[in-house]
Amino acid sequence: MVENKDKEKIENIRERVIEAISQNMFLYGIGPSTGRLYGTLYFKDRPMTLDDMKEELKMSKTSMSTSVRSLSELNMVEKVWRKGVRRDLYEANKDWYQIFTDFFSNQWRKVTALNIKAIKTSLKDLKNLEASGDLSEEEQKMIEADMEKYHYVLDYYRWLNQLFDLLESDEIYDIVKKKSSERKSQ
Repeated sequence: MVENKDKEKIENIRERVIEAISQNMFLYGIGPSTGRLYGTLYFKDRPMTLDDMKEELKMSKTSMSTSVRSLSELNMVEKVWRKGVRRDLYEANKDWYQIFTDFFSNQWRKVTALNIKAIKTSLKDLKNLEASGDLSEEEQKMIEADMEKYHYVLDYYRWLNQLFDLLESDEIYDIVKKKSSERKSQ
């Protein structure tokens, strides 16, 4: 009887963390129910089928399938194979360092590429305006001020891309060490 009470306490403690994970998944662009699925898979010691997930989370199989697809696209969940099992099995990627790197590098590289393109186009347009020679003193000052701002922003995006290079090459961990608990949970 005591063992079941302790197991229930452990489950309740896990549930608190799963709830926190689910509420923070908006950072990855996914909703709380998908976050709840990730948290559930994270604490499972075995892969789960869509039916297992449906039963565990009391949600539709379609919802589970959509959530698994979203998590797979973010490299947070992967399909695994087990001999003799015909249904698809999924388990959580438990390397949060890699999840962070994959997601944020990918997303921010897209953002920086779009912004760099817009800034370079704007710089070109300003240079063409400047070359026209038909500018008032005020307009010339506006162009110079804007160009200075654009160059500053370009420098920022170049710096940001260097940061992503460090993340993707794992060189970041030479600078900022991964924390390693004395207790290994993986």
